[in-house]
Amino acid sequence: MELKRFRFRIHPLFLFVGVLSALFGQFLLFLTATVAAVMHECSHAFAARRYGFSLDTVVLMPYGAVVSGDISGIGKKQEVGVLLAGPIANGLCALFFISLWWLFPETYAYTDVAAWISLSLFFVNLLPAYPLDGGRILKLLLLPLGEKKARIICRIVTFTVAAGVLGYFVYTCFSTPQFTALAFAVMLAAGAFGGGRYARISFSREKSFRRGVEERRVVIASDCPLKAALRYLSEEKYLVLVLYENGEFLGELTEEEYLAALERENYSYPLGKCLPTF
Repeated sequence: MELKRFRFRIHPLFLFVGVLSALFGQFLLFLTATVAAVMHECSHAFAARRYGFSLDTVVLMPYGAVVSGDISGIGKKQEVGVLLAGPIANGLCALFFISLWWLFPETYAYTDVAAWISLSLFFVNLLPAYPLDGGRILKLLLLPLGEKKARIICRIVTFTVAAGVLGYFVYTCFSTPQFTALAFAVMLAAGAFGGGRYARISFSREKSFRRGVEERRVVIASDCPLKAALRYLSEEKYLVLVLYENGEFLGELTEEEYLAALERENYSYPLGKCLPTF
């Protein structure tokens, strides 16, 4: 998979929230939280690139930031590494500031907000709830039980965490309401019901064939799983997999045959068994 240039985008609501924070005297807090969130997402991206995958777009959102790209076909251990990179970066950042206070106590007044935000991102993102990193890791760990069972368990855990956060918001209503807790609970509840599925890759070739596309021929071992070839799929090039076994040519899988196999089989199914029989 070709790595693309890293890009930043801004959601319109991000600017709106920034203006509101400035009007209410919270702009420094908003800016610090944004920097911590961007560092979190960039850490995911850098970890993905280390494994040869691309998370190339960071979008600044009103609640922080998100990173997107293509890690199709990434291994389970590699994906866990990518997911952990964000919280670890925030944890190390918080540890740096705390260590700095021991050496230069006078810096506390200027760095306490950044330290606590980084520490909060570290702990919050390790919660076993979608769409947080901890929830995605939980899903990966439960996959041996089957995708359906793993999805159900993750939704139950996520909804339980969301209910706990909502309970905390209700508790704060008797003193100073914490509306950020309410927003967080709503986000987790949405993740519980809609964030647990892995989408199968598919796209229409009708328009691309009309303008013409190049063919990409990839030589790959026949015992490789289906997921190993996902990284080579793109709308810009038509994929043909050339399968070899013990150094000898075994056959070819066209893009249509490969996509059909993805629909029928799980991602660990060997490519060689997908060859058409006559």
